[in-house]
Amino acid sequence: MLPTAHNAAKEGEIAKTVLMAGDPLRAKFIAENYLQDIHCYNSVRGMLGYTGLYKGKRISVQGHGMGMPSLGIYTYELYNFYNVENIIRVGSAGAIKEDVKLMDIVFAMGASTDSNYANQYQLKGTFSPTATYHLLEKAVAVAKEKNHKYHVGNVLTSDIFYGDSVSPLDWSKMGVLAVEMEAAALYMNAARANKNALCILTISDEVHSGRQLSSHDRQVSFTTMMEIALELAIEL
Repeated sequence: MLPTAHNAAKEGEIAKTVLMAGDPLRAKFIAENYLQDIHCYNSVRGMLGYTGLYKGKRISVQGHGMGMPSLGIYTYELYNFYNVENIIRVGSAGAIKEDVKLMDIVFAMGASTDSNYANQYQLKGTFSPTATYHLLEKAVAVAKEKNHKYHVGNVLTSDIFYGDSVSPLDWSKMGVLAVEMEAAALYMNAARANKNALCILTISDEVHSGRQLSSHDRQVSFTTMMEIALELAIEL
């Protein structure tokens, strides 16, 4: 059933490993600044997708939009319709632990959530979405080798950006590092499809202090995270 209603790519146009960003302009930035021989395979709904070469390895980059419903659609299609094996989310997050600061890298080992996304699986319990270990292990090794500051642990994937009463800071007492809006759905889709996933995050704002980056900085300054993801991708 290629292409889909959300992705105009034809069979074979998407690589086995895809880097994904909420902002499609971040995907465009990665493609134009790091990949060679790039081909734009999708612009439906402005959700740009590109395939190109990084150090000779064929890799794709694509936007996924904001929130679990949007990411859930795009990653489901990539895994189940386009035979993608590995998805690496390169996203932004808000720090909720006080020792996590602006521009720090966070590897989401697990993703707690306030969402009902897992209800569709009709499990008699609570599913704990986690990263694929060998992707996490390799990504951490890249960060260590390049001497980047990073954190590994649990993040909160929230359905709510503007909360009326509940603060994500409440999750810090459980050791949760940061809050974002997509990792749990990515990990669940990967688990259900028996595929691989990792969420790498750059801290764009500190919920605990109120400090934050500009929207332009979020688009173009996350090069450390991008380069870790690309180096990981060529090993897969």
